[in-house]
Amino acid sequence: MTLDRVSVTGLRARGRHGVFQAERDLGQEFVVDATLFLDTRAAASGDDLTQTVHYGELSEALVKVVEGDPVNLVETLAQRLADVCLDNDLVREVEISVHKPAAPIPLPFDDVIVTIRRSRA
Repeated sequence: MTLDRVSVTGLRARGRHGVFQAERDLGQEFVVDATLFLDTRAAASGDDLTQTVHYGELSEALVKVVEGDPVNLVETLAQRLADVCLDNDLVREVEISVHKPAAPIPLPFDDVIVTIRRSRA
């Protein structure tokens, strides 16, 4: 069966993640893209929000993770975000991209992005 997608992109939140103390002290903006893979047919046929993902509530939960306990690696942050998405039993798979546009790189660059894809075991 092919799964449907529900995506939230460009979700912005301030976090204190990184290996350098200045990143922890000052914080910086992170941008999250989340794509959830699920079957939305029951939601569509019954016009029933409880049969799909409430993307407003999901967005609030993802922002809490970004604003929450600091981690060293963007990879760890991405995993925590994926775990939040997979807490919803309807979600079969998730792809998370975490953008760190203000990463401490002493060269001109546009963005640093870590993307992970996780599914239920």
